[in-house]
Amino acid sequence: MPRQRHSLAAVAHRPWPLPDRPWLMGQTWHDLLFAHWSVSSEAVNRLLPPPLTPHLRGGRAWLGITPFVVSGLRLRGTPPLPWLSRFPELNVRTYVEVHGKPGIYFFSLDTARRPAVSAARHAYRLPYFHAQMRAETGHSGTRFSSVRPSDSGPAASLDASYRSTGVPTDDPLARWLAERYCLYVVDENGAVLRGEIHHPPWPLEAAEAELDAGSMASPLGITLEGKPLLHYSRRQDVVLWSLAPA
Repeated sequence: MPRQRHSLAAVAHRPWPLPDRPWLMGQTWHDLLFAHWSVSSEAVNRLLPPPLTPHLRGGRAWLGITPFVVSGLRLRGTPPLPWLSRFPELNVRTYVEVHGKPGIYFFSLDTARRPAVSAARHAYRLPYFHAQMRAETGHSGTRFSSVRPSDSGPAASLDASYRSTGVPTDDPLARWLAERYCLYVVDENGAVLRGEIHHPPWPLEAAEAELDAGSMASPLGITLEGKPLLHYSRRQDVVLWSLAPA
C-alpha cells in the first residue's frame, strides 16, 4: 500500500516529530463521517480513567461518533489479507491531552470482523466490540448501519445516511477535533500509554446526515442533545505505532 507508506513524507503539519521507531500497522479509511456533540466536561470527566481529563474547548468537552470503512489493514512489511483487511468500523470517542500532546480516548469501537476485535484488544488495549454492520456508498452518499449484540458488550446501534456537500472546510473547531496524532489508553496499573498515529492533514468537507445515534452514547449515560457538528472525509491513509509510555 504505497499511499500509506508515502504519507510519512508529509510531516510539516504535525504538532510534534514522528516517533524514532518503526511503525507497526497501516490502514486506509474511506467515507468517514465526523459527528460531534458538545457535552459538559463533568459528563466526560467521570468516564475517563485517572489521570486522564477532558481536553476542553470553550469550557466544553466533545463526544464524537465516527463511522467509516477500513481497507488495506496490514502489518508493516506484509500485504493486506483480502477478507480480513476491509470492513466497516464505528467508534465513540472524546479528546484528552497528556504532556502537551492532544489525542483521542475511545469509549468504544465496533467492527464486523471478530479477528480484528481480538487483535486490537490485545495489541492496543482498546474497547473493541463485534457488531453486525453494513456500509454502502453510492451517488447519493453513504448508508451505514451497526447493531452491537448484547452478548458482545453494552447494546448499541447506529443508523446513518450521510454525504459530503462538496464544500471543503478549514473550520478551526473541525481542525481542533480531527487533527489528533495519537490515542491514549490507561493500563491496569494506572499508567498512561500513547499510540502514535500519522496521516496527511484531514481533507475535510462539510457534510449532511440523518442519524439515529443516541444508543451509541447511552452506555455512557450521556444523552446527545442538539444538532451535531458534521464533517466528511473521502479517504485517509494512516500508519500507527505500538503503544508506549506517554
